[in-house]
Amino acid sequence: MVSYFEASLDTVSVHHIGNQSQNELYALSEQPLVFKDEVIPQLLMQYFLKPFEKANEVYHLMHSTGELNLNELHHFTTQVFEDSSRFHEISEQVAKHLYKVSNHPNIKPGELYVAYFKKVQIEGNPLDAIGIFKSENKETYLKVYPEQGGFGVDYEENAININKLDKGVLIFNIEKENGYKVVVIDHTSRGQDAAAYWKDEFLQLKIRNDSFNQTNNALGIYKNFVTQKLDDEFDLSKADKIDLLNKSMKYFKEKETFDMDEFAGEVIGNPEAIESFKTYKSQFEQEFDSPIANTFEISGNAVKKQQRDYKSVLKLDKNFHIYIHGDKELIEKGFDEGKAMNFYKVFFKEEA
Repeated sequence: MVSYFEASLDTVSVHHIGNQSQNELYALSEQPLVFKDEVIPQLLMQYFLKPFEKANEVYHLMHSTGELNLNELHHFTTQVFEDSSRFHEISEQVAKHLYKVSNHPNIKPGELYVAYFKKVQIEGNPLDAIGIFKSENKETYLKVYPEQGGFGVDYEENAININKLDKGVLIFNIEKENGYKVVVIDHTSRGQDAAAYWKDEFLQLKIRNDSFNQTNNALGIYKNFVTQKLDDEFDLSKADKIDLLNKSMKYFKEKETFDMDEFAGEVIGNPEAIESFKTYKSQFEQEFDSPIANTFEISGNAVKKQQRDYKSVLKLDKNFHIYIHGDKELIEKGFDEGKAMNFYKVFFKEEA
C-alpha cells in the first residue's frame, strides 16, 4: 500500500508535547532540524516510513459537522501543500493542536516530529506527503566499543528505538476535497481509554469505504454473526459454526467479486438464517455509518487480514484440538452413556 524506495525527506521540525491534565507544558523548537550528515535522514526515513509498509486501511480527514475546513489538520496540511515555506510555522500550530487534545491522564508526553516528504508512494502513486509522528516510549541501549586492547561498555538512557514507531500519520497531497488520503499508525493506545485522542480527536478520521474496507467489514460482520448471533436463533454445534466460517473464507478466496445473494445462497443456505444475517448487517451499517454494498470487488489483502481471526479449531477440554478445514460431514458428534462424555467420530482414508 505504502512504499518509499524513491522517497526523500525534505525537512523535519521537532517539538515536545506534555500532558495538560498533568500540568505539563509543550516546548517548540525555533527552527527545523539541521542534518549534519546523510545517515540521520536515512535513519529517520526508516523510523518514520517503514511501519506504513504494512498499513492497508486508508482514511480521510473529516469533521463531525460535515464542514471539512473545520478539521484542524486539513487546514494546516492545505497551508503547507500550498506554501511549503510556511512548514515550520505550521508545524508549531500542529504541536499546539496536539497539546490541546492531550488531556487524558494516560497520555504520555513525548517528542512530536512533523516532516515533509517527496515521492512517497501510496497505491502506486508517488506524492508529496506530510508526516506527523509522536515518540512516547524510550529505551536504554548498551554501547560496546574498543578500549585499550579490549572493550568498554557504556549506555544511553531515554533513547528511541527506530524500529518501534509509537504513533504516526501520513497525509498525502491528493483528494483534498475528500479530506486527503491518510494512513495512520497507533501502537501505544490499543485497548486504552486514551486511544481516542490520536485518531478521533487529533486527526478526526473517517475510514475510506473502498474494496479493502468493504471486504474487511463483510468478513468481520459475518464472523461475529456466526460466533455471537446465531446461537440466539438456531441450535448449532461448534463444528457447524466452523463449517460456516470455512465456507465464507473459501467464497472470498475463490471469488473476485462479492455478491450478497450469491454469498447468502452458497454459504448460509438457510432462508431464515439469511434474513437474520441481512438484518445483522443492516444494524452494523446504521450503527457505524459504514454501508456495505451488495456487490463489490474482493480485496485479497483484506481476506488475508481476516483469515488470521477466522478460527477452525475445536478445543476439547485440555486433551485435544481438532482442526476442521474441509468436509464437515466427515466428523460426527455423539454422547457415550457409559462414560457420560461427549465424543467426536472422525472419518479419514489415510494418515499424513
